[in-house]
Amino acid sequence: MERPLVVGVDGSNGSLPAVDWAVDEAARLGLPLRLIHGSLWERYEGLTPSVGLGRPAGQVAADHVVASAAERAGRRNPDVKVSTGVLRADATDALLHEGENATALITGSRGRGELKGLLLGSVGLAVAARAHCPVIVVRGDRAGLAGTHQRILLGAGDPATGEEAARFAFHEAEARGGVLDVVRSWRRPAHESAEASERDHEERARAELDDLLRDAVADHPGVRVHRATVEGPARKVLVHRSAAADLVIVGARRRQGHFGLQLGTVAHTLLHHAACPVAVVPRRVNAETIP
Repeated sequence: MERPLVVGVDGSNGSLPAVDWAVDEAARLGLPLRLIHGSLWERYEGLTPSVGLGRPAGQVAADHVVASAAERAGRRNPDVKVSTGVLRADATDALLHEGENATALITGSRGRGELKGLLLGSVGLAVAARAHCPVIVVRGDRAGLAGTHQRILLGAGDPATGEEAARFAFHEAEARGGVLDVVRSWRRPAHESAEASERDHEERARAELDDLLRDAVADHPGVRVHRATVEGPARKVLVHRSAAADLVIVGARRRQGHFGLQLGTVAHTLLHHAACPVAVVPRRVNAETIP
């Protein structure tokens, strides 16, 4: 059974681009789409008026949210199979629950009730930090959202967390028929000044990049790959390059049994500042194996 793309919807304007993007993604990948709304309306049952056949107003509102999103998805692409669900949970818990049986979770950059000045809403940040499946936060400028660059950007970070992200990136590039840019940043320690040292760091970065991509390149020979090693902080390099990408992808580590936020500085920065949608692809790690 195909695992769907799961999209969080809340009826806000911020969730509409996520629905549109997810419909296009589902069509590209040939996957079903599931629209999810988390609602705790039952907590307030008896405190709010009922409507219709005695149904609480909160339940009616929740059903309307997913029905409106499904109608929008159907107008955008009637060939994509759409299902909906209202979960009796807050938005974050609802998405994390659905993520256990999802190809990926997709959220908008800000939801209903988020402060206007926030760069990324609390739900998107929490889901990206805790989910055990890929999470895509739909954000960025018009060109990035529309996918007009025909270019995917992969930040090749820690080799221990990069394999899943690399596979995800090659699959995306293959589905889109675009170019895959893979960037590995490196830093020369401040106390080192010899040119030989700089060459050593760059050559090491190139070797790590080749090792990371070897299997994925063999599995996806038709994908056009552009490799680059760049000196500088990875978060700044990737934010800058995201302006010419349709999706930027980074890996993340998940420790089993650990429920705090699990995002590195690179992913955190991209989720707040990237000029295109951001995919955080986790690699599960058993906490017992980590000191």
